[in-house]
Amino acid sequence: MNGASNAHVRPERIEFVDALRGFALFGLLMVHAAEAYSVGLSRGTDDPWGQAIFFLFGSKAFAIFALLFGFSFATIMGNQRGRGVDFTGRFAWRLLLLMAIGFIHSLLYASEILRLLAFLGLLLIPLDRVRSNFALLVIAVLFFLQIPLLIQWMLANWGNAFAGSEPYFANSYLWDTLRTGSLGEIIKANATEGNLVKWSINWSFGRVSEIAGLFAVGVVIQRTGFFARIAKDRAIALGLLLIGGTIFAILDFIVKPMVPGSPSGAEFAIGSFTERAILFQWIGISAITAQIGLLALLWNSPMQSIVGLFRGPGRMTLTLYVAHSFVAVPILYQFGLGMAEVWDTQTRIVLAIVFFGLQILFAHWWYTQFRYGPLEWTWRAATLNDWNVPLRKNVQPAV
Repeated sequence: MNGASNAHVRPERIEFVDALRGFALFGLLMVHAAEAYSVGLSRGTDDPWGQAIFFLFGSKAFAIFALLFGFSFATIMGNQRGRGVDFTGRFAWRLLLLMAIGFIHSLLYASEILRLLAFLGLLLIPLDRVRSNFALLVIAVLFFLQIPLLIQWMLANWGNAFAGSEPYFANSYLWDTLRTGSLGEIIKANATEGNLVKWSINWSFGRVSEIAGLFAVGVVIQRTGFFARIAKDRAIALGLLLIGGTIFAILDFIVKPMVPGSPSGAEFAIGSFTERAILFQWIGISAITAQIGLLALLWNSPMQSIVGLFRGPGRMTLTLYVAHSFVAVPILYQFGLGMAEVWDTQTRIVLAIVFFGLQILFAHWWYTQFRYGPLEWTWRAATLNDWNVPLRKNVQPAV
């Protein structure tokens, strides 16, 4: 999520990045609403509303977050380096704190992304030592090639039973527990089985390598000032939209129908599963390229005020992201109101849009009074071990 690097010196924010981060937060909420927060995974794609949400945000919103995570890391390290400070150890501590927040969050919602981003974020520390942007882009491409998945594929073809076996998450008892378990049973399952399932999903679908690659690209984007430029240059934004949109259309509408599915059970095939995992990665990357270009175009138009609505949530994504689960899970799960069995996908999505609208209002009100979101301030103060970090904005003296 987003964060700053120093308690007393505040670098100038790129407001377009805040809006982009808020857009990604909205996308995550939409996907989670379609899935009924893991209670109705299969139902989320069974109707036009769910299909539309996954087309727009599935495997895309989290990718924007990963890209911006790398961007924020490079911003923090660059700002501190400019002050002559080596922030490496402090940033590692910052990631451990995020892992702790993510673990607490995961006890209620196992599919949350904070732990994954924080753990893989440790890769950013050695990536920061690579001073060549070209070398970082080469490293990103190597991650995007999904070499671990290809090795697994080859091992399966050579007869390795473990490499060719069905992914662990496919037959986990976690899904039944989420649908019917008590709060205590869900917390216990999320603390144990949930971690195994989460890593199985992210490994099997290639997200581990993809996130690492997006981290590297995010660092290059920060170093080159690309987001600051695209927020002002309509030609670059249009180029991104056209290139990303063209590649996305080719992959999603032409190539994807040609790649066989990956059935489960006795017919599971590692080859077709791997092919689709790698294909979906490139579909997602091309899609977010187009989305970033489109948002930048709108930012440079009379529509800026509408895109700008995402800025408030984009400045407090950690707080709002965690709040999503603490509101939605008790409403949807059987231990609470059990509304996942009552509301269809359309209803859940419409209600989620309304909920996010309320969060926009809350975030914009909050930042008229305070400098940071609640969890953002806590994370920042704990990172710096300085609980005197000012939260409220300075009050102007009376005239």
